[in-house]
Amino acid sequence: MTAGIPRPRIDTSKPHPARVYDWLLGGKDNYPVDQQVGETLPEEARGNAARNRAFMHRAAAWLAKDGVDQFLDIGTGIPTEPNLHQIVQALRPEARIVYVDNDPIVLRHAEALLTSRPEGATDFLLADVRQPGTILERAREVLDFDRPIALSLIALLHFLPDDEDPYRLVRTLVEALPSGSSLILSHGTADQHPELQQETEAAYKKGAIPLRMRTRSEVEPFFAGLELVDPGLVFATEWYREEPAPVQERSGFYVGVARVP
Repeated sequence: MTAGIPRPRIDTSKPHPARVYDWLLGGKDNYPVDQQVGETLPEEARGNAARNRAFMHRAAAWLAKDGVDQFLDIGTGIPTEPNLHQIVQALRPEARIVYVDNDPIVLRHAEALLTSRPEGATDFLLADVRQPGTILERAREVLDFDRPIALSLIALLHFLPDDEDPYRLVRTLVEALPSGSSLILSHGTADQHPELQQETEAAYKKGAIPLRMRTRSEVEPFFAGLELVDPGLVFATEWYREEPAPVQERSGFYVGVARVP
């Protein structure tokens, strides 16, 4: 999918959520404008990013062990090893993964993302979650939509304000998946850090990045019509399927994995 994609200019004058997240994880693929946003976030933001990343690793590994060998990861962000395809293909070398992101800097890392196990496939699509039709059309070139697919939406939807109807976007994506597919989702919240909400929102607002943290009751509808697997919709450090259990710390993310009936 990367073949023939024009190389769009990276705007280093404006921060981007993927690059801020990279900074929070200790990455180097960010710019001063991104660092400025990160530095004004509460100190706890770094820990929350790491705990969210660890959830993704646990959920992807569990699904791979459960037999899932196709993943559609939207809002990929800058690859921080181990990335999703490395986690999955270590367990299922034949797995096929399509990464999707709207930040041109991720395109620069596409060759690294495409380093797939020879038995499987890994590809990248430069697109926005607000374009579900385009994403699904292009993903069909790599993934078999007649077999279960895991749709991954990690630390993405809280950057979509209500007027962009993120619930509809998720519903459109999920409705295209065959029975037996899964949704892996994490969403920013201030429910365990109410004292940090104002500071967090102010930091992103200063960087002109929309942020809509949501409560548990506001995150639940993303799973409408799906079957949540145990332990359900919980904080990031509370979700695990296998021992050892993660350290129980406060988290800035609600997470869940659900099946498509």
